Amino acid sequence: MADFRNYQNRAARAGAQSGAMIDEGLRAYMLKVYNLMALGLAITGVAAYLAFQFAVVDGQLTAFGQAIYASPLRWVVILAPLALVFFLSFRINTMSVAAAQATFWIYAALVGLSLSAIFLIYTGQSIVQTFFVTAASFGALSLYGYTTRKDLSAMGSFLIMGLFGLIIASIVNIFLASSALQFAISAIGVLVFAGLTAYDTQRIKSMYFEADEVAVAGRKAIMGALTLYLDFINLFMFMLQFMGNRR
Repeated sequence: MADFRNYQNRAARAGAQSGAMIDEGLRAYMLKVYNLMALGLAITGVAAYLAFQFAVVDGQLTAFGQAIYASPLRWVVILAPLALVFFLSFRINTMSVAAAQATFWIYAALVGLSLSAIFLIYTGQSIVQTFFVTAASFGALSLYGYTTRKDLSAMGSFLIMGLFGLIIASIVNIFLASSALQFAISAIGVLVFAGLTAYDTQRIKSMYFEADEVAVAGRKAIMGALTLYLDFINLFMFMLQFMGNRR
């Protein structure tokens, strides 16, 4: 009987140690995801600011500004990040971790170049204010997704359907140019990406597996960072339509 109790105690201690190792590994994995996402956002911010500085001098567009804002090249600037994110999503499993990470950095810089146009539309103060509001909201939502024990899968499926609806409505409004529809798109967009932030955080957390090879874990962290990066950028852009003061 004593031997059986000793066995139970040893098994309980072994289980606790295993759980502690998983928790430690999970924390390191999620920290890497957040660090990669934060660095991507920093690259985007710097790229956007520098692009605007080169594009506008004394309130006038330079030759560079004319090229990226007022010529057919602007479509390349707009579509290049989309092409690169699809490339990274489909090819990441065959790429080295270093190559995948470098692709993410290039993508973040291209997004910054395409987003630099917001400095022409909104005041710098309102952009900064919206960024900090978005960061606080994102942090709270991601923390909820990380800590909640509620399964958010059903909500995620609904939100993804809403995302496709947003894309269709945005395309339609290009031709309609309806301010009322644009307001509805912005409101729904904030709700959709707020929900996706929590859902994606939980999904990224569930992707962790302690026995993953270093390369596999690295690729997972990069894709997780890319997912949360996209949630943040889209949440920021939709909130900016509400909070931003136009020039």
